[in-house]
Amino acid sequence: MITEHVAEQWDLELDDLFVTIGHRFGRVELRRRMRDYVRGLIAPVARKNSWQLAEQAGHATPDGLQHLLASAKWEPDDIRDELQEYVAHKLGEDDGVLIIDDTGFIKKGTTSAGVQRQYSGTAGRTENCQIGVFAAYATVRGRALVDRELYLPKSWAEDRERCRAAKVPNEREFANKGELARRIVLRALGSPLPITWVTADSAYGQESRFRRLLEQSGVGYVLAVPKSQFTVGCPRIEGLFAKAPAEA
Repeated sequence: MITEHVAEQWDLELDDLFVTIGHRFGRVELRRRMRDYVRGLIAPVARKNSWQLAEQAGHATPDGLQHLLASAKWEPDDIRDELQEYVAHKLGEDDGVLIIDDTGFIKKGTTSAGVQRQYSGTAGRTENCQIGVFAAYATVRGRALVDRELYLPKSWAEDRERCRAAKVPNEREFANKGELARRIVLRALGSPLPITWVTADSAYGQESRFRRLLEQSGVGYVLAVPKSQFTVGCPRIEGLFAKAPAEA
């Protein structure tokens, strides 16, 4: 239950965060729109489109928020770096855990970057959606999202005209989710976040290149793998579990 005291603490923390990242937005109008947009995203708004978020913020039209997202000049990667430093200060612990997972965002139409009919674990079925690979940081002090990569399917990466229309950078090429996860992990390990463990489900655990990266980085990891996966000379993982002593 969110009490009035908790809500006040959230408000103070948000103001602190806005001060931290505000300099990344060149003009005061952009900083105010950024603040209103973020507050709208965590508010009890039925649909998180620009019209309803603008209404929540008390704007007469969604033009300001649409400008913030579509044409204003600011660098999301710079803000990510600021966020990771902020989370390290607020939540950082020596035994911090980086959690990798992907999430689907159901969409209508065909113009949103990376959208197509594809399997969404969020929906539990194939849907018209975007897929993002995300990293969360967790310690005994709390948890927070700290990085993201948009999955761009091959059908998109091979259609440069479609990419340009969706404002996908020209240098962006196809990368599978495992490669996106590797990029995220490398950035996180080079950030101020103190990370001792990395975890992920079998979509990433079955990728040998992802496991090798973690081994070479010297970080501990716990990854799920499909029960049918094995290495030379080893039985299926389900057989090893069955043979393990009860106290294991």
